[in-house]
Formats: sequence, C-alpha cells, structure tokens
Amino acid sequence: MEERPIGKIDIPDQILHKWQSIVDILANLIGVPAALIMRIVDQDIEVFVSSESTDNPYNSGDKEHLIGSGLYCETVIKTKDMLLVPDALSDEKWKDNPDIKLKMISYLGFPLVFPDGKPFGTICVLDNKVNYYTQTYIELIQHFRDLIQNQIELLYMNNVLGEKYKQLSDSISEIHTLRGILPICMHCKRIRDDAGFWQAVESYIRKHTQADFSHSICPDCLKEYYPEHNKALLKGT
Repeated sequence: MEERPIGKIDIPDQILHKWQSIVDILANLIGVPAALIMRIVDQDIEVFVSSESTDNPYNSGDKEHLIGSGLYCETVIKTKDMLLVPDALSDEKWKDNPDIKLKMISYLGFPLVFPDGKPFGTICVLDNKVNYYTQTYIELIQHFRDLIQNQIELLYMNNVLGEKYKQLSDSISEIHTLRGILPICMHCKRIRDDAGFWQAVESYIRKHTQADFSHSICPDCLKEYYPEHNKALLKGT
C-alpha cells in the first residue's frame, strides 16, 4: 500500500494500514457491506480507504463532485455533525440520493476535520438494508473517528512545523553565507566566491540571499558623475 497525500501531507504506510484495519473491523462487527474513510480533493469527495468486505460497491479512488451531489457525506461535511439515515427509501429527503443507485439505503457517518477547522472528509458505514444502528455501534464509530482525527492532527502539525523549520534553516543559511570577511576587489568592488570567481556585488547577494536590487544613485555620486542634473535639482529646491 503506497503513501497517499492529505492535501500536501503524505500519510505514512503504517497509518494507512491502521485505517484499513479500522474500516475492515467496522464492516465486520456492524455487519454492513461498506465502511469508508472519505476525503475532499479539490472540488470532489473521494473514497480514500474502503473496507475489504463482501458486496462493497465502493473502490478506493472513486470520486464524485461534492457540492450539490446529494450524497450523505455532503450533509455531514456541511453540518460538521453525525448523520444517521436508517432508511433512505422511506425518507423524502434521501430517496433520490446517488448512493441509492448502489443500493446503499442506510448510512451512519461522522465528520473528519483538520486542526484549523477545515473539513478533511468523513468516516462512515453504509448498508443495503434498513439499519437503525445501535448506540454501541454509534459510539464505536465515534471512537475510531477520534483516533483517525488525532492522527490527522499530528500529521498536519508535523507538516506545519516542518515548513517552519525549513524557513528557519534557510534564514540561518543566509546569515552564515553573509557572515565573516568577504574578499572584495579594492577597485571594482566585485566579490570572490568560494569557487574563485569574481562577481558583482548585486549578483553575489542575489545568488546567496532572497534579496533583490533596484538601482538608484546617492547624492554624492550624482554630484560627481552628473553635475548638470545635480545643479538642476538644486535649482528646483
């Protein structure tokens, strides 16, 4: 099983195996054809991990456009709350939702979110028969939801800290680059780099830092090299 990204975050193979075990356990214990971990990818919602259970019509990688899809998971993501649909066929709101085409007429799902509150997706189970789900099953799925969400939070924070560490390392590297004595020509003011090549000051600074240059002229040089412009400026003051 290869690593798959959460946004820009890679999920380690060992965590994917744990998530696969979770959906397999849920499908087996509750006795349903499908247990899923769904995730949002751009404008779509994707089957991220699917239980390896009999009669499961969902495959990892299956996608649907999320907004306006009418899927059970769309409501879970919008409300950020649990959704229980015992029998979609007898419920006017759900009788035409796309999962019915796969004969999935009952649903129980919870939202999964990132630490910043943005939605990651859902964890859910679906059945091809009427199912009210017991309180024990509801609490079981909620427990697994909490475990998965804690792992998402750790991965998310590790990614954030990794980016901050990289920025800090880059800044320290720039400081070290400019630290110490630079060999500079006493006449043309070019700088000699570590390879022995002489570069203009602008080129050296641009190459070793994120700084850039906008050229201007100081008053002393204006007076020495462009005296007529200097006089004009003085007259205008």
